[in-house]
Amino acid sequence: MVPAPYSILILIWRSLGNIKIINVDFWLGWLLVGMKIKKILYHLIMLRDKILVPFVLLYILLAALGIFWIEPKTFKSYITSIYWVLTTLATVGFGDYAPVTDAGKIYTIFLYITGIGLISVFVGKVINTVYIIDKLKVGGKMKYTGKHHIILIGWSPKTKLAVKEILKTDKKTDIVIIDNLEKAPISEEHLFYVRGDATDEETLMNANLPKAKGVIIFADQVAQDNFLTKDPLLVDGKTLLVATAITTLEEKLKKDIHVTAEVINENHIQLFKHVQVDEFIPTQEMISHAAVRSLFSHGVTHMYSELMSTQYGDSMYEISKKKEWKTYRDAFFDLLNQGATLVADRGDMHINQKLDQMIPEDAQLFVICDKETISQLTTHVEK
Repeated sequence: MVPAPYSILILIWRSLGNIKIINVDFWLGWLLVGMKIKKILYHLIMLRDKILVPFVLLYILLAALGIFWIEPKTFKSYITSIYWVLTTLATVGFGDYAPVTDAGKIYTIFLYITGIGLISVFVGKVINTVYIIDKLKVGGKMKYTGKHHIILIGWSPKTKLAVKEILKTDKKTDIVIIDNLEKAPISEEHLFYVRGDATDEETLMNANLPKAKGVIIFADQVAQDNFLTKDPLLVDGKTLLVATAITTLEEKLKKDIHVTAEVINENHIQLFKHVQVDEFIPTQEMISHAAVRSLFSHGVTHMYSELMSTQYGDSMYEISKKKEWKTYRDAFFDLLNQGATLVADRGDMHINQKLDQMIPEDAQLFVICDKETISQLTTHVEK
């Protein structure tokens, strides 16, 4: 059955045929074939980006097969033919292989005319693809597919310091930043950027939250600058929404992800505990406490700085319990003899008041020492 758009053309052609001017059936057939070819070419043009790579590969393989068939004495293996085609199309032309027959030379001219332009288009496509990928990466529109990474939510000067601290601690750990900036705030080898709303499940999945080592939620800098004095609830309120979105996704996927949140008002910590946030950074409380203590104990802020920073070589590390440690006293003096100071079991920093108590099996011990000491201690524990 002839399609409707062509019915009028058929009537016109047949009426002309009755006048005996032209052979209607002959030219009508060619007209329909031409329209079909045009339609096929249109679809090929629309699919060119998708079929370009396989078409180029097929072209190279067929071209190699052609020269291998034309001059089997010159090109004694198919691999050699592929090698010659690639050097020819890339205009490298080492000259170690070259056609010697007229047919081979004519075939080479054919490759020059058709192949070099095709390879140029292919190379341009590759370069354009790399540019687009880089643009998407910088713009935060690409999904992160790695694992065991750290997600930082909210860009601020504190986030920048956190990035430096992570890279200083472990240069191989990937960092994924989530924010609404137009492009990545900084450029680092192991830093990735995802643009979007951190309360949106799609954004969290683009950052590959299920396979993350942990998440740190920083208080929104814009909210702090504009609303901290006017309405402080808005700052922690936004952080709480992000934390709720993360923990909800944890429950949905049945994943356990360590979440740390910066809390401006210490009275809000109970609300964050309700949504199962693991740890907190009570910013205002710590600053206020350090400021007051500095008046009664001059120089105490220097101690805080050393404890919270690795610039002096010492820092706080987690260490596994040894079998021979029965009480905290055993662990305390053994570690002290090796150059480390036992300071806490989880959040309990009153080790000095419970030295004779038994260390529980699920203890999470923390010590203060330098990197060399913790490396030796870790090696001994593994043995």
